[in-house]
Amino acid sequence: MRRKMLAPPSVDRKLLRVKLDGNLPVRPDHSLVVSRVVIQLVFADSVTMFRNQILLAVTLTALAGCQKDSTAPASSSAGASPMKISVTSSAFQPGAAIPKQYTADGEDHSPPLAWSGAPKETKELALICDDPDAPRPQPWVHWVLYKIPADTKSLAEGIPRQAKPPSPSGAIQGPNSFPSDNIGYRGPAPPKGKPHHYHFRVYALDTVLPSTPGFDKELLLAAIKEHKLAEGELIGTYER
Repeated sequence: MRRKMLAPPSVDRKLLRVKLDGNLPVRPDHSLVVSRVVIQLVFADSVTMFRNQILLAVTLTALAGCQKDSTAPASSSAGASPMKISVTSSAFQPGAAIPKQYTADGEDHSPPLAWSGAPKETKELALICDDPDAPRPQPWVHWVLYKIPADTKSLAEGIPRQAKPPSPSGAIQGPNSFPSDNIGYRGPAPPKGKPHHYHFRVYALDTVLPSTPGFDKELLLAAIKEHKLAEGELIGTYER
């Protein structure tokens, strides 16, 4: 006995729109091209459409790793640990107390910093200082500095609190966590009690960041996530 053929379900001709950050062009025939892989968007009834959206999302996630430049150094590849930078200060030793003059109880100047070990491929450097011991869910940010020239080896004491300081040339300072006067460095100001730890992290990058002011810690970390060649940190403490 021959089986009766069922009529195809009605078609809901809604175009599935996908917002992507990479260079993933959508062709006029509704095909999505990703690293020479073509994903044909299928129009179907609501159940099939829902299934296709899930499959497409999973596929794009899997293909995202294929978008990286195959010539990028191994240290910036997914899963690889960046190389180490040695960060020091002439004002305090690693793990030691930060002098009062670099805190809110003193002149509140940024401390002198120096580093070594940045790879020769470095195109720019960035710096973040924060306090993970702050009594809140996220670390308290004390300093965001980016677009530091690749050949910079140190930062002098007392960099002015302005978006574009005179030195390092071309560098930009972003907002910290303080409610006011929050561009540039603001020193330790912990509540009374146990010592807080202040992490000065330096990142060597394989890319040139845009000259856009206003990058806070979250925006900067998102921008450099896939571009860290090396990094290092110096930790100082302070208590009241």
